[in-house]
Formats: sequence, structure tokens, C-alpha cells
Amino acid sequence: MTPASLRIATRKSALALWQAEHVAARLRAAHPHLAVELVPLSTRGDEILDRPLASVGGKGLFLKELEVAMAQGRAELAVHSLKDVPAELEPGFVLPAILPRADAADAFVSHRYADLAELPPGARVGTSSLRRQAQLRALRPDLTLLDLRGNVGTRLAKLDAGHYDAIVLACAGLERLGLAARIRSRLAAPDWLPAPGQAAIAIEARAGQPQILALLAALDDAETRATVGAERAMNQALGGSCTVPVAAWCVRTERGLHLTGMVGDAHSGRLLRAEAGGSDAAALGRDVAARLLAQGAGELLGLRD
Repeated sequence: MTPASLRIATRKSALALWQAEHVAARLRAAHPHLAVELVPLSTRGDEILDRPLASVGGKGLFLKELEVAMAQGRAELAVHSLKDVPAELEPGFVLPAILPRADAADAFVSHRYADLAELPPGARVGTSSLRRQAQLRALRPDLTLLDLRGNVGTRLAKLDAGHYDAIVLACAGLERLGLAARIRSRLAAPDWLPAPGQAAIAIEARAGQPQILALLAALDDAETRATVGAERAMNQALGGSCTVPVAAWCVRTERGLHLTGMVGDAHSGRLLRAEAGGSDAAALGRDVAARLLAQGAGELLGLRD
């Protein structure tokens, strides 16, 4: 029997609530008789702000409480930024819908400086992302990189208070919150690569619920699923998480999918890059991962034979 209502588990940050409301609106439009409500929850990833995510368990900390709510029947689905979703889901959970991807570039945000090149030597740049740190060190080894945690508003407030000369955020998050004016310049492919799945919104639900999964699948964007699928397959083959600097960018060309992948070292700025084309997203992701490993990515990732 098709349910008459759905409850969305979501984090409480402004961006997470925006994304959950966006999904709710899309569900109501697709299914006019469906009642949809939000169930805001706090996650460990939101609560632990004094340490980098890589040191306390990774981005999966943003999912656990939402998955518990679904398992306990307090919500039927959860909405996530896909870049925060581990390459392998917990058993019993699936991603029935991935929405159309927004701008996947990173944003250079600063009051005094227009772009990365304009920063003076020693300038303080805030980001806790190891992927961003690795690329910053590769491009500007003379900068001072400082940790920056918290939601978008908190990070901007720290910049505004003078703790940093610039910070790096996701363009999509700023645009969704009506803060696009804060973007001074875009850090974009091919020179700068985003996190796998960055700027895509994912819907997670429990497996084995065909009526609910069918309702959610109406929001799935096949093109985005294919491109981010290649990125996530590469990340999975590398054993990637937010504890290592892994980046990926896949686009569709006239010849099929084209994936560029990167593994970096946040301390030295050493970057390894590989790219390939193909028609099968999962196979393409594994192909690019193998090319990176052949260059020595396993050493940077801490992998052991």
C-alpha cells in the first residue's frame, strides 16, 4: 500500500534544512496527495567541532543518527549532501534518488583578495578538508593553512571576525543559502577537482520498501547518478573517505563518460592525477582508481598489500 505521508530525517544546519525542504517540495510536486514533514536531528559530526573530521571518524558521523531514526521507524528517508555519504552504505540502506547536480566547484571567499593568486605569502586560509588542503599546498605552498569547522554561517562568521584571510567553501552550499555574493572566485575543474559527489543531493532510505522506494525514485536524475556513480566507484576502489585527500570529477562527452581522479598529500602538496573514458560508470571508476594506484596512490592512502 502506498504511504500517505513521509518523514525526512535531516541535520539541523541551515544548509541541511534547505536541502531537506527542497526534497520535500519536489516530493509534494511529484506526488500531490503525499504529506511530507521534516524530522530535524543533531549528529555527532555537527557536535564535534574542535577536531578535524578525519581524526574523529570521517563524514559518516553526519549519517549515523539519521540512519538510526530510519531503522527505528521515526523517519522513512534521510537527505544528505552526497559528498558526505560513504562510498559503501551501511547494510540495509540504499540511495533510491540522486537529484540533479548543482555547481560542483569550490568557492574562494575573502574580503580583501579576489582569488587564490592574489593572496600574499603567509596568508591564512581556512579549510579542514584534506582534499582542499592538498590542492592548496600544490598551488600555493607559501600559504598558512588553518582548520575550519562548523556550518556555513559559522565559517563565514570566523572569516568576518578576521581569523582568516580567506576560506574555501562549496559554491553549491553558498548558492543554496542565498550567499552567492560571497563567492569571489571559483576553484573549478580541470585545474581544481571537487570531492566525489560534491553538489549532488542524495536521498537515503531502508531497502525492502518497494512502495516508498518507488515514490522516491521519481526524483532520481539518471545523468547525475551516472557521473557521480563513476566518482564514487573510484573512491570506493581507493578505500577513500574524508581521512584522505581524494577528488574526482566526471562529465559526459560525445564519446561517453570522462572521469578525472586525484589523490593528494595534504602535508606536502604532492598530487597524483589520472583520467579515462568509458560507458560503464562503475568500471570507469575502478579503471581510474587502478591508474592512480599504479602511480603510487596506495602510499599516500596508507594502503597495505
